[in-house]
Amino acid sequence: MLCSPNQSRRPAALTVLLRGAVAGAIGTAAMDLAQYIRYRRNGSESLLAWEFAGVKNWDGAPAPAQVGKRLIEGLFQSELPDRAANTVSNVMHWAYGIGWGAGFALLADSVGAPQARWGALFGTMVWLTDYAVLPATGLYEPIWKYDAKTLGKDWTDHLVYGTITAAAFAALSTAQARVPQI
Repeated sequence: MLCSPNQSRRPAALTVLLRGAVAGAIGTAAMDLAQYIRYRRNGSESLLAWEFAGVKNWDGAPAPAQVGKRLIEGLFQSELPDRAANTVSNVMHWAYGIGWGAGFALLADSVGAPQARWGALFGTMVWLTDYAVLPATGLYEPIWKYDAKTLGKDWTDHLVYGTITAAAFAALSTAQARVPQI
């Protein structure tokens, strides 16, 4: 379908979802980098070693790994070994970030031109959702049981994620709008 220069054409939902998924992956990478920089101040481990060898067993596994463990074990009715903890943690962390990015894209696209300035609000929403949902699963304590320093670090990480995801989605949307539609 050809569009005249005066007509605006909204991208298909699948295109928006894919752009959001890419933006979510970029935001997740930025969040990981921010966490690694903070971690690196206390150690000398390389980024790849930190990213792919950090979780040794289920006892020390973070919430994304625990959610993945519950999903996989529930679906396949088979217990996962400790050696799977790090892989499940990474897969779930990235899937979560990519999924939120896709959801953000649908919402942002539905209200008009995506704005990078929506990122802080988006990151805060993801952060608050974690503290609303994960305590119900027993994987987090209620938000009021955490100290301000812990909450501040976690919120900052989510602000990085939200800001970079929103900026990446806005940039991808702008780039897409400049491509001639056929």
